[in-house]
Amino acid sequence: MTALGSTRATRIRAATAVAVVLGLAGCAGADTGGTSVPAGPEATELTGQVTVFAAASLTDVFGEFETRFEELNPQVDVVLSFSGSSSLSEQILQGAPADVFASADLATMAAVEDEGAASGPIAFASNTLQIVVPAGNPGDVSGLDDFARADLSIAVCEEAVPCGAATAAVFEAEGVESAPDTLEQDVKSVLTKVRLGEADAGLVYRTDVIAAGDSVEGITFEGAGEAINVYPVAVLTEAPNPAAAAAFADFVLSDDARAVLDRAGFGGA
Repeated sequence: MTALGSTRATRIRAATAVAVVLGLAGCAGADTGGTSVPAGPEATELTGQVTVFAAASLTDVFGEFETRFEELNPQVDVVLSFSGSSSLSEQILQGAPADVFASADLATMAAVEDEGAASGPIAFASNTLQIVVPAGNPGDVSGLDDFARADLSIAVCEEAVPCGAATAAVFEAEGVESAPDTLEQDVKSVLTKVRLGEADAGLVYRTDVIAAGDSVEGITFEGAGEAINVYPVAVLTEAPNPAAAAAFADFVLSDDARAVLDRAGFGGA
């Protein structure tokens, strides 16, 4: 994992934040399987709601995180909100109540941190783009150069969101002059256009292709490495439930979460 700022200091803060609620069970000498259990009259367990804003490309894995985290902390209700990272960052900066932010690139997180709305973000995963086409590949797409074909309907993300910025970067690096027919607010919308046959091809993350199964086909291309998206997670400074927020962010960095990310096709940070 790559730290943004001071990794060591961040981990110390995270460990301190969750020690009271997660570590006290160990003091009681009982095997709780990771669930927060009070160890005495002054001990408290995690309770309440924790609201997590996460990039659309994290929908499937964070759904699994929600289930596992609530199993470990049965008094906590995780509420997930997915959208394009830039849209979520705008909501945060406008004062939307949220506890945790996980964005699909470092730049979007930096914008939130620079405004003092997040602290100590840590990178936890990475992703690369892949060409996606409908099952059967009716447009006979074979590579990135086909995105310049006038006879094809092309869907990509708007450049303001991380998947769109990555798309623009690979087009520039590979010298492809594409005129997309539709610009979408997030990567899941691009995937939907292609899956429904409303677009002949699109650019999404490889994890989205994996999650879509047989409804689409993925095509790798040589220039994908020109734009690698790194995902950071951070507790928001105005988090309504800071203890649960710190614990959830810590879970995202855990070995359990890493196993979920690996299965979904995310790379390491």
